[in-house]
Amino acid sequence: MKNISDFIQNLLGFGPVMQEKILQTIIVIVGWIIFDKLVKKFVFDNIDDYTLRYQWQKIVKYITVILAIIFLTKVWFGAFDSLGTYLGLVSAGLAIAFKDLLVNLAGWVFIMIRKPLTVGDRVQIAEVTGDVIDIRIFQFSVIEIGNWVDADQSTGRIIHIPNGIVFSKWQANYTAGFEYIWNEIPVLVTFESDWKMAKEILLEAVNKHAVHLSKDAERQIKEAAKKFLIFYKKLTPIVYTSVKDSGVMLTMRYLCHVRRRRATEELIWEEVLEQFAQHNNIDFAYPTQRFYSNMNEGKEGTKPK
Repeated sequence: MKNISDFIQNLLGFGPVMQEKILQTIIVIVGWIIFDKLVKKFVFDNIDDYTLRYQWQKIVKYITVILAIIFLTKVWFGAFDSLGTYLGLVSAGLAIAFKDLLVNLAGWVFIMIRKPLTVGDRVQIAEVTGDVIDIRIFQFSVIEIGNWVDADQSTGRIIHIPNGIVFSKWQANYTAGFEYIWNEIPVLVTFESDWKMAKEILLEAVNKHAVHLSKDAERQIKEAAKKFLIFYKKLTPIVYTSVKDSGVMLTMRYLCHVRRRRATEELIWEEVLEQFAQHNNIDFAYPTQRFYSNMNEGKEGTKPK
């Protein structure tokens, strides 16, 4: 070996120390390549889930590259002489490699302690809305509602969301402490309709199908007010009046259970349609083209003299 070392020194000018560093570098690189090939052949190729295989390939590659860099740094610069320093660098490397997993783990701890959502809650996070059906260490799952389906009905898709998203995206909880939401149903009637009678019909219809919620909702609001700053003075249904281009807008506003919005809308609409059909002085409005003659239709005080 000494003869080989002397030959290399005479040929390339590398002393024994430099030769040892080069040899260790070659061993590390070759060892890393062999390890990568073996793991890929005997471990990753046996994983059928492509997503899981990809994730673990990335994680293992990050870890091995970081460890190789740490070792080569010691070989060439000799900067690390203590076990504590090695362990610190390894820990830092693992923290970088498992960054997403650690963030998701922290998100799980936050969810368990702060409880921004629990199983059974209806939530919206970023662009996803659904009912929480499972919470795990690294992710939680929701069954999606809305999207291409109207009125908050389920699409049937299960969406898995990483726990770490609670730190970067806002969350809306439909059911935390208060299981009722305000819903509004706009009804547009023509200017010629008896809008006052129409308003009475709408108020009767919305009271018929929503008034029984008020006592229960008031109890839940009082409970929720102990935790959140929530103030609702009026819980009973109401009908608001406004004017639009095509007619008089009568908007029914009422409390309903978060999962019964479509059902209550159906009951109220059926009641309204039946009642309007019995009155010939009430008609729905919709965009139309009309020619107006002030001389024939206008009020006496507005006609030109």
